[in-house]
Amino acid sequence: MTQHRRSVLAAIAALPLAGPALAQAPAPRVRIETPKGAVVLELYPDKAPVTAGNFLRYVDENRYEGGVFYRALRLGFAPERGLLQGGLNGIETKALPPIAHEPTSQTGLKHLDGTVSMARFDPGTAKCEFFICVGDSPYFDADPKQPGDNLGFAAFGQVIEGMDVVRALHQLPVSETAGAEFGMKGQMLEPPVPITSIKRV
Repeated sequence: MTQHRRSVLAAIAALPLAGPALAQAPAPRVRIETPKGAVVLELYPDKAPVTAGNFLRYVDENRYEGGVFYRALRLGFAPERGLLQGGLNGIETKALPPIAHEPTSQTGLKHLDGTVSMARFDPGTAKCEFFICVGDSPYFDADPKQPGDNLGFAAFGQVIEGMDVVRALHQLPVSETAGAEFGMKGQMLEPPVPITSIKRV
C-alpha cells in the first residue's frame, strides 16, 4: 500500500460518522396565539415541502395578521369531532398564488387528531386557509379507489401543544345562517376568534 493511499484512508477513518453539520435540522414550529389560548404546530417540510413552505411564508411575511379561526365543522354523529378552520377568511389582498397539491398518497402523512392541513376547492387551488382535525379523519386522506376528486387534502403538520384550546374553539357558538352560500350553514363561528399572533418558535 502506498504511503499516499494509507494517508487518504487514515484521513477518512478519522472523520466523524455524524456531526453537527450533518445533523438533521429540527422540524419548524409555529405558535398561534388567540384570546382563548395558544396552539403550537410542528410542520413537516421534509414530507410536504410545498405546503409547509407556503404556510411558513405566510407566517414569516406576517400575512396572517388580521386572520381568524372562523369555521367549526362538527360531525352529526359525533359533534365533538370534525375540524377547526382558520386563515384570512376572504382577505384576498394578503393571499399568495395557489400552490400545487401534495396528496397524502404522495407525502405518506395521515389526517389524525391534531393534523394540520390545507383547505381547498379543486386540487391546486389552496392558498392560505388551513384546518386542524379534531379527531382522526381518514376521510380527508387521498383515496385512489374513490371516483371523482379522490386526492383528499394536503396534510403538512401536527398540533403538539394546545389541542385542548383547539377543542374549546371547536365548540364555540356558531351562526345559524352564515355560510349557507358555500354549503357551510351552521359551521361559521359567531364571532370568529382572532389570531392575535402567529410566529415561529
